[in-house]
Amino acid sequence: MITVTTRGSWDNIERYLKKTSSPEFFAILDKYGAQGVAALAAATPTDSGLTAQSWFYEIKRTKNYYSIRWKNSNIVDGIPIAVLIQYGHGTGTGGYVVARDYINPVVRPLFEQILNE
Repeated sequence: MITVTTRGSWDNIERYLKKTSSPEFFAILDKYGAQGVAALAAATPTDSGLTAQSWFYEIKRTKNYYSIRWKNSNIVDGIPIAVLIQYGHGTGTGGYVVARDYINPVVRPLFEQILNE
């Protein structure tokens, strides 16, 4: 038999759980998801503009956490073009396209704003 004994108040955890399941909490995640899409689109280096226009986000909720996932739907032959731009890549002719860190500078300030809010 397992016995659990507790002392004190559950007020803090109850407040937290109510807050994270409220519509206002999801509105905050939705707001930052949209801001992230706009910021990533603006920061994405453009050739045709397709990668910049292909950003979207999803809010994922599991039993243990919530997350905002920014994704890019511009995939060619199974290869995500946004990742190639971010990390660089070899070309079919033996050349190399240098990485351009455009994602991290955009999402860092968003993370800070989310934490503050």
